[in-house]
Amino acid sequence: MTLRAYLTSMDSPHPERTLDLLEPGFRFLLALPGKEVSGSSREDFAAYIAGRNPVDRAHEVLRHSQDGDVETVYGVVTENGRYSGSFLSAAVVSPDGLLARYQSFFTTSFALVDRPGEERPEPGDGPVAAARPSTADGSRA
Repeated sequence: MTLRAYLTSMDSPHPERTLDLLEPGFRFLLALPGKEVSGSSREDFAAYIAGRNPVDRAHEVLRHSQDGDVETVYGVVTENGRYSGSFLSAAVVSPDGLLARYQSFFTTSFALVDRPGEERPEPGDGPVAAARPSTADGSRA
């Protein structure tokens, strides 16, 4: 599965080698908390990699599937061994086995699939709950 190879490469000490897994016209969208990063070339993705903060980051795939040329993965991200959020990603794989398009959504406030043995914030806890407006009686809307 090309998407798993991509994640493994991004977590390695040399994430720039991930560029070898991308088509020249690679297009991507990364929806991160509070911002989106997108581009339409390997060069755009190289700029994204160069701007990432260097941490001990790992993507743990909990679910995956493939349907024709589309691969999807769901999992969690850990930084320095601690849970930092969850992601749902999909990619279109070219006939040459390279990523042609990639879309990923990352959240720190919701887990679709529980990770065995891991406690997570419940919906209503954390920044999402704080952002909901209060009603006239002071409860959350």
